[in-house]
Amino acid sequence: MNIKKILKELTLEEKASLCSGADFWHTKAIERLAIPQIMVSDGPHGLRKNAEDSSNPQEAIKAVCFPSATALACSFDRNLLNAMGKALGEECQAEKVSVILGPGCNIKRSPLCGRNFEYFSEDPYLATEMAAAQIKGVQSKGVGTSLKHFAANNQETRRMTVNERIDERTLREIYLAAFEGAVKQASPWTIMCSYNRINGYHSAQNKWLLTDVLRNDWGYDGLVMSDWGAVDDRVAGIKAGLDLEMPASFGKNDKLIVDAVNSGKLSMEALDKCVERVLKLVDKAEESRTPTEWDMEAHHELAAKIAEQCAVLLKNDDDILPLSKEDKICFIGEFADKPRYQGGGSSHINSFKVTSALEAAKKFCKVEYAQGYITYEDKTDPKLLEQAVECAKYNDKVVIFAGLPDSFESEGFDRSHMRMPECQLELIREVSKVNKNIVVVLHNGAPIELPFFDDIKGLLEVYLGGQAIGKATCDLLFGEAVPSGKLAESWCMKLEDNPSYLNFPGVGDELNYREGIFVGYRYYDKKKMEVRFPFGYGLSYTTFEYSDLVISENEISDDKTLTVSCNITNTGSRAGMEIVQLYVSDKESSVARPVKELKGFEKVSLRPGETKKVFFSLDKRAFAYYETAINDWFVEYGEFEIMIGASSRDIRLSGSVYVNSEARLPVQFTFNSTVGDVLSCSEGRDVFGGFIEKICRGMFDISGSGIGMDMAMAMIRESPLRCLITYDSRPEINRIWLQEMLDKLNGMLEG
Repeated sequence: MNIKKILKELTLEEKASLCSGADFWHTKAIERLAIPQIMVSDGPHGLRKNAEDSSNPQEAIKAVCFPSATALACSFDRNLLNAMGKALGEECQAEKVSVILGPGCNIKRSPLCGRNFEYFSEDPYLATEMAAAQIKGVQSKGVGTSLKHFAANNQETRRMTVNERIDERTLREIYLAAFEGAVKQASPWTIMCSYNRINGYHSAQNKWLLTDVLRNDWGYDGLVMSDWGAVDDRVAGIKAGLDLEMPASFGKNDKLIVDAVNSGKLSMEALDKCVERVLKLVDKAEESRTPTEWDMEAHHELAAKIAEQCAVLLKNDDDILPLSKEDKICFIGEFADKPRYQGGGSSHINSFKVTSALEAAKKFCKVEYAQGYITYEDKTDPKLLEQAVECAKYNDKVVIFAGLPDSFESEGFDRSHMRMPECQLELIREVSKVNKNIVVVLHNGAPIELPFFDDIKGLLEVYLGGQAIGKATCDLLFGEAVPSGKLAESWCMKLEDNPSYLNFPGVGDELNYREGIFVGYRYYDKKKMEVRFPFGYGLSYTTFEYSDLVISENEISDDKTLTVSCNITNTGSRAGMEIVQLYVSDKESSVARPVKELKGFEKVSLRPGETKKVFFSLDKRAFAYYETAINDWFVEYGEFEIMIGASSRDIRLSGSVYVNSEARLPVQFTFNSTVGDVLSCSEGRDVFGGFIEKICRGMFDISGSGIGMDMAMAMIRESPLRCLITYDSRPEINRIWLQEMLDKLNGMLEG
């Protein structure tokens, strides 16, 4: 497609028409210029393409539902995400879908967000790596992705109108960082902007977000589309850099664009930029179209393999797991027969088949089954409860399948609490009275409170593990597979402990992110707060030893890469996989920083007794924070601790490195700068140090007052510089003198 030539031949009306969809899922075609339409379709963990031959416009084709992002991130496995992405790409090619709408990499600010199951993590580094791996996999098959929802789509309550007040450092370090990393690593064909407003501007018309940050700072050259119905002001959106409005506006917004150009309110240049990016997407999609067939059964097996590596073993007292085929075992709970394996809303897949745990268990042994509860309402059925208790009495071990039904969490609404249905809690209470050998398998999209934790011996979190979750669960329960997942989010003890608790979901349309950068483990670590499970936590059927930490340099400049390595040994009797996590801590910072931050991870597979060396590379960003004074990432000179751990609270190895930065922050001292601020830099000590020491000695009777130099200096450090004039009786120490000293100091800093 000769895009430059086509741009010249398009009429104004045709250009405007290309900036919105033809219908719900297609871009517009212009036949006279041979511009075809392309199809986009929902993901992100399966293909939700509308069935073209159905009388029901909401019916989707049969497809494969893979684990959702909340489970996927617990794998900490880039290769696994890449493999799933390739499978999705094959499916899209076979179904003539040019762009799949996903993945979502919004940060899990609160466990209550109804759409958390579609997002990877509370940690931006982990979300970056997972999203980038999935994008690369999909796009390797000639199919585009749409990284979403850009940005800060962290709640469903009033999601189309809420105005989020977020400072820039918090945005850059937490809520934009995963998008930035995925854009730079994987170059998604498209990015989908979110519904919400950020600091007063809808994302669909936020020039700072879509042009200044995304394109100018990060170098993104792909297409930006709206979320469905997210456009507030289409002309403002064109100016801001929103290329494609979805779905169709039935020509209404097309006319607004035409009128704006004709009236001079919108430049043709701005419109042409958007049209050109639409044409480039269409051209890339058409050139990449490849006749493909896909094997549903093979992808079902892949979904099982992925789910197996995502599940997290949270408790295993007395080694109750794995189960023995010789035990008398009962499965209790409707989810054993009808698993909740995906979330509700736009990502809902019409699965071609679903494997339940009850079905999968037949491979291992005969299990008894009792339904135990109903899911369509939170109401105890006395008959079902009685049957479950009786079943538990005469079996050696009980596996209760529990969690959150669809009515408790979905796109479109947020949870109001972290509790499970009361009917399920009652079931667990009653069963625990007659049998102490209980394992609970959880199906849920986000953390929940666990009032029964002390009454059970085993806890396996499978999240929303996709249509093959039953097979993966039984393989893990019976030891054919070894658990290897670790939590991609912290589990707080109770909702009130969460850092967003007082500011979620906001009042009316106003919402303040007052916790700033302290999200998830960053907050709990800073507060030294007890959690139910820390970020990165997960058990195994084997054990691992960490040893021989090597840090390549003792001191390094921030433009160099630091290499870190350590040895991991499987000290148990089973083959298994360990997720090795690297955290970085700034030992002394002039700004508020987390105690530690994840900056690397590797998943390593080990046979019993085997040792492997794991390597990490750390660049400037591993040590930096975002400094708004310079609109860039900044590293302060000083000592940084390198920590290697099995979780954020299970650090096995540590060492340190001094990082030297040549960059300097712009500083202008004034009459109201404190003495302490001035003495914090070497230039300030050169200019004012001796004078301040003399004042300390003159102000206090060091020998008789009981106030020593240390105490005197501590007291004067909090004084503004202007007070030095009154502290010294000499007439020449006045405002003119102080201004001359300040000019000298500021000149040295500028030089």
